Amino acid sequence: MKKYLLAAAGLLIASGCAQTPREKMLFTPATAPEIRFVGRAAESAEGALLFDWSGCYFSFRFEGSRCAMRASDTRRNHYNVFVDGQRRGTVSVEGADTTVLLAEGLAPGAHTVLVQKRTEGEQGRTTLHGILTDGKLLPAPAAPGRHIEFIGDSHTCGYGTEGQSPKEPFTPETENCDLAWGCIIARYFGADYTLIAHSGQGMARNWGDGKEGSACTMRERLTRTFDMEEEPQWDFSAYRPDIVVIKLGSNDFSEGVSPSEECFSGAYAEALRKLRKAYGDVPILCVAPCENTVVFGHLQRLLDRLQDPNLHCAVLTPGVFNWDTDMGANFHPNHRGHRKMASAIIPYIATITGWEMPEKTVY
Repeated sequence: MKKYLLAAAGLLIASGCAQTPREKMLFTPATAPEIRFVGRAAESAEGALLFDWSGCYFSFRFEGSRCAMRASDTRRNHYNVFVDGQRRGTVSVEGADTTVLLAEGLAPGAHTVLVQKRTEGEQGRTTLHGILTDGKLLPAPAAPGRHIEFIGDSHTCGYGTEGQSPKEPFTPETENCDLAWGCIIARYFGADYTLIAHSGQGMARNWGDGKEGSACTMRERLTRTFDMEEEPQWDFSAYRPDIVVIKLGSNDFSEGVSPSEECFSGAYAEALRKLRKAYGDVPILCVAPCENTVVFGHLQRLLDRLQDPNLHCAVLTPGVFNWDTDMGANFHPNHRGHRKMASAIIPYIATITGWEMPEKTVY
């Protein structure tokens, strides 16, 4: 019998044992209309959803005290669990078909549950078979009416956000996209989000590559259904974001060979063409990272040449965060550092979209 502990809630998760008896709970397949899934996924003939991108999430409402999910994974992924807007803890999905307890002992009445994939595609692909509840399933939660797509690297994935020191090595357990700048911004604006992101990736060159141009970068990955598989390509019909925010360039200009401006700008222009083909004239905000000021100049000149009124540029200047107290594992921003990054980008998004900037905490 395989057991896991649900952190912060003390709940037991069990596979094939008496603690989560399926016969006493109602099973609903993942593709049922009562389950709202946000992100890129493929459907199976059995009504399951397969996905691997960081930040994919699903939500449902039910009347009852207990709920679980049935899922399997090619490796091991970690998930945040929220009940009625409050985080209850984390769960893990690993190996073959497993019943994973999400919450129990809830007060009588209706509850909203949201489950968010906090680790990225390299950690494996999840198959969500469905959910189990001990009470009536209610209509799915309503969509907020706003959607932001973020395209990025480890910063967008939340790599090492829960690490306690910049000298601490990265582990998947410290990766939490919910504490990263993209999810923080989406939360501030009350928007749905998709994270098309992969650690170590650039637009023209990936981290540590000995050549100025890498064979596979985010330029190629951004059209995929699965982060880790070239096929199938995503058909872009499931959603159309209100704005796309790209933050890439840190890895392009990491240690070693740097791409020429022609190489970097050419790769960036190709990615923009793909996004224009997919989403039409939606606004695109290109954010230059704070680690390398060269990127900002490249982007300014590229956008000047393209003369597209819905292309915008912003920069995170050096000094936006501290390189000690604002760092998590492996010198990547922790939650505090990400809040600062998000706070610097929020005004640009508000100006571009026309959305108001409510007076509330950026968290």
